[in-house]
Amino acid sequence: MARAVASFEVTGWDQGKAEADAGAAGGPTLSHATVVKRFGGDLVAESEARLLMCQADVADIAAGAGYIAREVVRGALGGREGTFVMQHWGLSASGHEQTGGQIVPGSATGDLEGLTGSVKIAVDGGSHTLTIDYDLPDA
Repeated sequence: MARAVASFEVTGWDQGKAEADAGAAGGPTLSHATVVKRFGGDLVAESEARLLMCQADVADIAAGAGYIAREVVRGALGGREGTFVMQHWGLSASGHEQTGGQIVPGSATGDLEGLTGSVKIAVDGGSHTLTIDYDLPDA
C-alpha cells in the first residue's frame, strides 16, 4: 500500500439555500454545496465535490456539524494521470474533528485504472491536507 499526501485549497464554493430541518423546531440546518479544489504534492489535480451538510446551530459552529461528499478528482497521483471518485465524510464538535472515506471501487480511469484506497482530510487553521492510502496495479 502506498501513501500520498497533498495540500489543497478551495478555489470555488457555491452553496445552496440552507434550510432548518422542518421536523424539529430549533433543529439542525441542512444545506448543500458544490466545492472546487486544487491539489499539490503527491496528488497534482483539480476536483469538484458535491456536499450535503448539517449544522447543529448556525450561530455556534462548535455545537456540531457534519458533511458527506462525492468528489471527482482529475489529475496525476504518483505521476500517473487519470480520474477517480472519492466518497468522504466529516464530523466536528467542540473543536474535535473526524474524517474518513474511500475511493469508489471501479471509478478510476486512465493510468489510475484499478485504484483503490482510503482517504482522510485534515484541517489545521487555514491549511488543508488530503492523505490517501492506496493500492494501484503496476503499469
